[in-house]
Amino acid sequence: MKCVRIHRHGGFENLSLEDIIPPRIGADEVLVNVKATSINHLDLWVRQGIPGVKFPLPIIPGVDAAGVVAERGEAVHHVAVGDRVVVAQGISCGHCRHCLNGNDNLCRDYKLIGEHRDGADAEYLAVPSRNVIPLSDKISFEAAAASALVFLTAWQMIVDKAGVKPGDDVLVVGGSSGVGTAGIQIAKLFGARVIATTSTDQKSEKLKELGADEVINYRKQSVLNEVRRLTAKRGVDVVFEHVGKSVWDESIRSLTKGGTLVTCGATSGYDAVTDLRYVFYKQIRILGSTMGRKGDLLPILECLERGTLKPVIDRVLPMSDVREAHKVVEAGEHVGKVVLIL
Repeated sequence: MKCVRIHRHGGFENLSLEDIIPPRIGADEVLVNVKATSINHLDLWVRQGIPGVKFPLPIIPGVDAAGVVAERGEAVHHVAVGDRVVVAQGISCGHCRHCLNGNDNLCRDYKLIGEHRDGADAEYLAVPSRNVIPLSDKISFEAAAASALVFLTAWQMIVDKAGVKPGDDVLVVGGSSGVGTAGIQIAKLFGARVIATTSTDQKSEKLKELGADEVINYRKQSVLNEVRRLTAKRGVDVVFEHVGKSVWDESIRSLTKGGTLVTCGATSGYDAVTDLRYVFYKQIRILGSTMGRKGDLLPILECLERGTLKPVIDRVLPMSDVREAHKVVEAGEHVGKVVLIL
């Protein structure tokens, strides 16, 4: 099968196009013929390497996958060969307390495809059967690949963690990213007023088309000053954050008393400094979030099918252009997701 592999960490040149033997499956596994995948920041980190983090090399990157069942193990009955499916990226043990309570992303053995084991940048992907979800023919493979990770991540942050409700003011930091575009839509779905941040006026217009009520161009405006102006100095109820160090202080200071900051990433750095006076005086909550429960993909897919949530695809490229795809995402030139098709 054709695939992308990383043998050592570094630049774009370390993304190698190769032909290897397809994976074999066990009794309770499914072999998916991948039709579309997408680029996430995790793919960049796997390629570049992270100090103190060991990735299993060589590795096939790619966290998102949508495709067709090519083969199923003898114990698999909920999908058949030829069925359209989307892959839930997180693989857990299935029998610990967290898994049995439906919180599989809290499992001690939780692993992501494309990070801890071979991923989706390949013609074929083998996963446990519980990670394969039937995909309606009303949702394209490209749309599914652009949606699964970012909408699942944003759903947990907005719905499960922050508990966003009608009338809340939500600040979505980095609104033009994949998870940002998902966060805007989910916050609007639950009745919030959304204030988003981005880097250009062109991106601002796209975010308004997505439903953002207000957009702050952080290259031209002070995010904190604009939040205070837009909320009559009250501050926002929720900050949806995935950037980390460079925005941490202003994100905390943008919250109203009793507000909530929920974070799922640190693309600008993990060593943020917190002024604890704001935390205890304003009685704010700081919540961490990683991925989401597999089961939450079901309402997300239903919303995609109804059109109440829509994937934002910046461009679609063939897998052979994987280096170009990484360059676009690393440079932040996109709005939404960069999708690869096979």
